[in-house]
Amino acid sequence: MPAQPTWSVVPLVSGTSTDTAASFSLSQDGALIRRSILPGGIRVLTEDIPATRSAAIGAWVAVGSRDEAEEHAGSTHFLEHLLFKGTSRRSAYDIAAAFDAVGGEANAATAKNYTCYYARVLDADLPLASAIIMDMVTSSVLDPGEFETERAVILEELSMALDDPSDLVHERFTETVLAGHPLGRPIGGTPETIAALSRDAVAEHYRTTYVPGELVITAAGNINHDDVCEAVLAGARAAGWALDAAAVPAERHDATSAAYAPATKLAIARPIEQAHVILGGRGVANGDPRRFALAVASTILGGGMSSRLFQEIREKRGLAYSTYSFTSGYAEGGLFGAYAACAPAKVGAVVELLRAEVAKLTGEPADDEELGRAIGQICGSFVLGSEDTGARMSRLGLAEIVTGRLLSFEETLERYRSVTAADVQAVAADILAADLSLVLVGPQQACDALLALP
Repeated sequence: MPAQPTWSVVPLVSGTSTDTAASFSLSQDGALIRRSILPGGIRVLTEDIPATRSAAIGAWVAVGSRDEAEEHAGSTHFLEHLLFKGTSRRSAYDIAAAFDAVGGEANAATAKNYTCYYARVLDADLPLASAIIMDMVTSSVLDPGEFETERAVILEELSMALDDPSDLVHERFTETVLAGHPLGRPIGGTPETIAALSRDAVAEHYRTTYVPGELVITAAGNINHDDVCEAVLAGARAAGWALDAAAVPAERHDATSAAYAPATKLAIARPIEQAHVILGGRGVANGDPRRFALAVASTILGGGMSSRLFQEIREKRGLAYSTYSFTSGYAEGGLFGAYAACAPAKVGAVVELLRAEVAKLTGEPADDEELGRAIGQICGSFVLGSEDTGARMSRLGLAEIVTGRLLSFEETLERYRSVTAADVQAVAADILAADLSLVLVGPQQACDALLALP
């Protein structure tokens, strides 16, 4: 008789439901979603999609750059680099060669709320990917030589971002709007913090945050939930992790709500040809029900070639090649902004149009055609994106760590489709009616023009 699993079936809706049946969800395309908590508090969420021949797996650590202590600033992103550099059982070359040998893809991402190490392989190669990802997460050696090599690589990465005015203006916009809050810190740290960071500090961050209760494993594709759980447990046991059967997952890191700085103007001079400018301010948190209406508002304002910004700034007046709006959501808050890149002499005209279109969004409702087009664009992109196993794997991880609730595809689409013109106007009025910050990166002429604006 086979051994009984050592994990339990638990609700899919994290922290809000006591109905264990909620752990089984059959989506419209026949995919089965399950969630279990393993000994030690490790969470495993899977979506079995039998029609696929691929599988994606991700190891999520529910700790991001906003969770770092001051002395660890930059450690989260530093670890993203170091975990590919070898374990007690595999060298960096072994890790790379193993994925290459099966045509797989492996990478990682650091965010403000989490870090994720992921791979996408053929379904038959999922055991290999699971073993390697678990080995990296649990047993990195943080070799001193590799540490110094990666320090140099990260400093080059930061320099590359500083040389890209589009990246720089977004980074400075975030720092400006969220000044004083951990969310406002750069994910990768700064050249100064990385240069000062010691291996001991990064190792301490690794020991204290890469623990069972913070680990979430998600997988999607042609997979078996119990097989994934067994592979995860095997990897954790091989690393010598303490797996107390009574342990529970760490509570979600919902720190204090984001504190937004007063509206300001910031101009950063760079010897470049264009001015890159963002007008914006606070947004909404990832769990805020208004996020659906705000996404529609952003799409109407600057979500495509038919959007207001694109039509007014580029098509009608030829003032910019690139212009769009964006939202960024985190557990504690978010951002909303409108971006354009233009010639220095056109900064005043472009900012005037950005302000005018934002004011129009708050002052009058969108017509039915524009609203329907924006909702259709969002829903179409969402469905098309969901046809990738990596996207489905990510959806499970984000629901578990960031929003705290997994919405079905049908419920997600319905949330967007139920947004009304009044909803769009209301959220825009609440978010954008206040004074907004202006951040610019460009030549001195553009900086002077921005600072001279009322």
